[in-house]
Amino acid sequence: MFITFAEYRISPGFQEQYEAATKLLLKETEGVELYEGTDQPGLFVEIWRAADVAQAERIKKERCSERSSWAVLTPMILGGSAKLHVWTFKPAHSPS
Repeated sequence: MFITFAEYRISPGFQEQYEAATKLLLKETEGVELYEGTDQPGLFVEIWRAADVAQAERIKKERCSERSSWAVLTPMILGGSAKLHVWTFKPAHSPS
């Protein structure tokens, strides 16, 4: 199992628009979870799960693409696409 994280901060004034957009996106997208920081309101993390590294890299490439359905969020991100941070993680230890 691999996980791809997308992390960003929403610009002040876009909270309602962001909430409406992500409600729709989450209904349309399988395998993604969305969290908001408790210590830093307005900071969001998307968690995308992938079976292997190839799928994780496809998710990362698609999420960063302007053609992604999630690109509708980019204008709401404080600092725009330059502040959309996306990383892929692998298990730290192999199962025993």
